[in-house]
Amino acid sequence: MSSLDIFTPIFKFLPEVKAPTHRQDFKEKGKWTILVLVLYYILSQIPLYGLSSGAVDQFAQVRAVMAGSFGSILTLGIGPIITASIVLQLLVGAKLLNLDLSTHHDKALFQSTQKVLAILFTLFEALVLVFTGSLSPIDNSYFGVLLLQLVIGAVLILYLDEVVSKWGFGSGIGLFIAAGVAEQIVVGSFNFIPTASGALPGKIPGFIQGLIAGSPDFTMLIPIFALIVVFLVAVYGESMRVEIPISHGQVKGHGRVRGAVGKYPLKFIYASNMPVILTSALLVNVSLIASIFQKVGFPIFGEVQQGKAISGLALWLSTPTGSVIFTNPLRVLFFAIVYLLCCVLFSWLWVEISGLNAREVSKKLYQSGIQIPGFRSSKRQLYKIMKKYIPPLTILGGLFVGLLAFGADLTGALGGGTGVLLTVGIVYRLYEEIAQEQLMEMHPMLRNFLGQ
Repeated sequence: MSSLDIFTPIFKFLPEVKAPTHRQDFKEKGKWTILVLVLYYILSQIPLYGLSSGAVDQFAQVRAVMAGSFGSILTLGIGPIITASIVLQLLVGAKLLNLDLSTHHDKALFQSTQKVLAILFTLFEALVLVFTGSLSPIDNSYFGVLLLQLVIGAVLILYLDEVVSKWGFGSGIGLFIAAGVAEQIVVGSFNFIPTASGALPGKIPGFIQGLIAGSPDFTMLIPIFALIVVFLVAVYGESMRVEIPISHGQVKGHGRVRGAVGKYPLKFIYASNMPVILTSALLVNVSLIASIFQKVGFPIFGEVQQGKAISGLALWLSTPTGSVIFTNPLRVLFFAIVYLLCCVLFSWLWVEISGLNAREVSKKLYQSGIQIPGFRSSKRQLYKIMKKYIPPLTILGGLFVGLLAFGADLTGALGGGTGVLLTVGIVYRLYEEIAQEQLMEMHPMLRNFLGQ
């Protein structure tokens, strides 16, 4: 029995999106995914009522990761969900919560606890942003109105994510991140609406405008070239695999062919891009906490002005940009080390918690009647082989995505380097899931073979 069981009566009062009781086809999943995406874009255009013009974006540096729209009811984005996930992963990883996520009971407890924590962090972050003045109301009478709108927006995101996870393709978190980054890239590249000075804000229109005027600014194209490079490297990383030869040593269920030989692929980016999402959310919360202590007169984590850290630990844990990269290399080095260590840590935690570790993978392969050619069929032998590959891939994959995200952010790539990296991974996995769904629709027998 887990210590979280005592909260079961509370969990029963939480609204829940029911999973479909029938097998969904491709069209049904596609409709739900598109519907949620349209709702997300609509919600991101609803402004916060009562917000003053002096409001600043506390999450500007990680806006792509937060998947929210500043000044709208989705200002908090997926921040509370990610923060809740970080806390639970650390608690489970440190064995402070004794949960076996391979069982349905403990997995349900984990998900319910994450939902409750996400709602609590929604209240906390909303209070902090309004209390510290980052989202200052036009006057004090709008304090509660702003809080209510922020909470409603974050809770809607929470349940829209659940709808996509159960009824659509991929996850809502991934979908919202990709949608937000895609919008930033399109607007940043092709915005033709002139500013008050007559300049065209989009990189390509702005460059053409300068070219026509006889003074082209080639530095405007650097973010576009950086975007292309990050995109190509990320796609290359996503396509890398370690393929382990396998064969069916047992006949279990329909469609299993004894002796059939194939390959079991292990992705190089084994923990996907979750380490980057979790690391970015963790570091931005340092700035948020610094704002709280500064407001109460104890700036022990540093000072924050206009939503940006200007001193202390909060400054050293914020992404270096602009001239700082060249004038303060020590700060860049410190941030890089912390960022990469966090990526490796969260990569390991994610693999352990999501059931992708060597022990769980070898167990599932053994139960499916799979063995490695040249080795006797046993769970222990499968575990030994998987242990040679999965832990190194977990660490190397975490380092790779961390290095790519960090380096891409330094270049100022359109959509944010981290945002582009995440979007490539999200779209790549979404494509794989859609392709698999289409394949099974065309060849229903594959469902039996894959155990679906």
